[in-house]
Amino acid sequence: MNVSVDLKIEHAAGEEGGGNWLRIGEPLHREFNARARALTLMIQGRTIYETMEAFWSGARNDDTLPDHLREYGEIWTSMPKVLVSRTRTDAGHNTRIIGRDDDAIEALARLRDETDGDIGVGGATLATHLLRAGLLDELLLFTHPVILNAGRPLFDDHDKQVELDLLEQRSFDQGVALHRYAVRLP
Repeated sequence: MNVSVDLKIEHAAGEEGGGNWLRIGEPLHREFNARARALTLMIQGRTIYETMEAFWSGARNDDTLPDHLREYGEIWTSMPKVLVSRTRTDAGHNTRIIGRDDDAIEALARLRDETDGDIGVGGATLATHLLRAGLLDELLLFTHPVILNAGRPLFDDHDKQVELDLLEQRSFDQGVALHRYAVRLP
């Protein structure tokens, strides 16, 4: 997730993963591409899925975009995905839906047990539910050098302390820092 120093994922309602506070240059986006390409599966909540769908489905063939953005469009559209939604009944781009008639957390726990390889998770609400359920092994945060003081937090009303162990850290252009943490199980 892209976050501010104070762990906000958007400053104003409707930014949906964007916002002028984000400092995403080409080197950072190439890191996003490499990490996404290494995944076996992406699980996304409805809001982030619809945000991704609106842009990335057409990006892979948009010759006006730089190659690193077209590349991510190809990665996103071809990657197997699970959309967690109670309202969507259909989805394209190699996506199946969990949530309408399922206990989503139970279904995702089974999916996690059955999947070999890394699974990426997108969406703050979904990440909060998975963290509560003990289904997140790692957190990968791209921290942008800004304090927003308002906006959507990374985790919604998470009321328990979660211990983390630093696995990796890197710096990118424009002051963005990557921190990858292992979640300590209770």
